[in-house]
Amino acid sequence: MKLDPSAFLANPELIVALDKRSTAISCDGERVLFRQGDAPAGLYILHKGAVTLTLESAKGKPILSTQAEAGSLLGLPGLVGDEPYSLTAVAGMGAEVSFVSRDQFTALMQSDPLLSLKILQVLAAEVRSARKVILER
Repeated sequence: MKLDPSAFLANPELIVALDKRSTAISCDGERVLFRQGDAPAGLYILHKGAVTLTLESAKGKPILSTQAEAGSLLGLPGLVGDEPYSLTAVAGMGAEVSFVSRDQFTALMQSDPLLSLKILQVLAAEVRSARKVILER
């Protein structure tokens, strides 16, 4: 089963604002950005290249997988909900990814509340995509 990759896409204005507070992540080879079940440290922005998102059962069996697209925000539900990441994200070699720490994300949301609405739009798209997958089972 696959999630709709467009569910992770963010408004370009939001990407620019987040990117100003981000740090580039080196992806000289395949790199795990975060694992399902990890405590959320921050948010990842995919600028270019491939990131595979997967969900596994409690027994470690793959349930779903999708390729994120450029402009995707990764790890957002865990960060906003202060819950463990619900997916695993692995960047492919040469991917251009940046990281926004929890503190930087919080500072941005407090300084520009209108961006919070754009964050909610991304979260809503992720929820819709997950529900669609469930309904198709």
